Amino acid sequence: MTRLVVVLMFAMNLPAQMTLSEAVDSALRNYPSVRVSQEQINAAAAGIQLARTAYLPRVDAIAQVNRATRNNVFGLLLPQSVIPSISGPVLGTNNFGTAWGSAMGVLVTWEPFDFGLRKANVDATAAARTESEAALKKTQFDVSVAAADAYVTLVAAQETVRAAQAGVDRAEAISRTIHAQVNAQLRPGADASRVDAEVAAARTLLIQAQQAVEIARVNVSQFVGLPPAQITVASARLLQLPPETAVAPLDTAANPVAVEQNAVVEQLKAQLKVFERSYFPRFFAQASTYARGTGAEINGNNLGGVNGLAPTIQNSALGFTVQFSAFDRPAIRAKEAGQSATIRAETARYQQIATDLTAAWNRSVAMLGGARNVAANTPVQVAAARAATEQATARYQAGLGNIDEVAEAQRLLTQSEIDDALARLGVWRGLLGVATAAGDIGPFVAEASR
Repeated sequence: MTRLVVVLMFAMNLPAQMTLSEAVDSALRNYPSVRVSQEQINAAAAGIQLARTAYLPRVDAIAQVNRATRNNVFGLLLPQSVIPSISGPVLGTNNFGTAWGSAMGVLVTWEPFDFGLRKANVDATAAARTESEAALKKTQFDVSVAAADAYVTLVAAQETVRAAQAGVDRAEAISRTIHAQVNAQLRPGADASRVDAEVAAARTLLIQAQQAVEIARVNVSQFVGLPPAQITVASARLLQLPPETAVAPLDTAANPVAVEQNAVVEQLKAQLKVFERSYFPRFFAQASTYARGTGAEINGNNLGGVNGLAPTIQNSALGFTVQFSAFDRPAIRAKEAGQSATIRAETARYQQIATDLTAAWNRSVAMLGGARNVAANTPVQVAAARAATEQATARYQAGLGNIDEVAEAQRLLTQSEIDDALARLGVWRGLLGVATAAGDIGPFVAEASR
């Protein structure tokens, strides 16, 4: 029902109260990098199908018609792709008479066994798909974290605006009182100038806070795919302190960053197996049937007309071919050595990722603990600042204090209110940091969207 209301409000071009969960879901649907990773999975899946086709027989067919001279000579010709070959005896003549020739044939080739080479290729492409799937999950995780952080930042900016607006209201209220007293010649004109400066400073702080809101709204818009003007957030839950729960132990292997890196290592190992299976003979069972036609006779005469256009002489063959490149071993060894070095490097990178995730988790836990302590202290700070403001205002109105005391107390109260609002959001941000290091922000999003 909630999503239906959101869709209807968007259709009517009205701002919708977007929850954190809705913002993250929208980012996963709309952010381009997610679609890029999804298409990479599709490409990897196609690669698996391509590798599996190596198990199928290969069928090559040809049909050809030509008209050419038939002069033939003895002698060797090195392998090349320029000079056409000519079959038949050497006639001992050299003339430019031409005759029709034709050919049609089919060759079936099948590799009955390969010492595991084709399976290694299939496994390598399957590992590539697994790596692409891990990359997709990491991309989705990164986008979710970025969208959630942008959302919390927007809420924090809006709370700063609220506190700054309260500061402006207080400054304007005392300004009206002081200006009335100055006009009645009950206060010196310097007090009016002093309070005007305070009002201007409070308005400047409000303008800066409003600017931060607009920038934060643009950042959220980048992920959810909506114009900034249509984005409003449902921040009620984030303005309350989250419940204190025990932090679950860290499992770095479950983090999408580590999972992706492990998939990279496994893909490289699968590719190494391909190299290890490459230095074996290749066995091919082959069968061929073909027919040829020619308008030239072995005595040098040409039959003329359309003779030779139809293939009239048939042949067939059945055989077994073995191919072995004996001198490829040094090149294959070099490839294996390079691949092994790459595997060791990526394994070390995986270990580095695990170390960095552990450090990030420890920092986030420490920051969360500090944020909870700050959030417990800021209400005391706000209450004291509010009492100080009331006392300074009363002293000033009684003629026992000066305008500087009132201005300082109001600034302190405004800053205290900002600190109090940001302290609660700081706890949520700390929870997001812990969830990010752990590799699963789902529970955080669910709790923040209640």
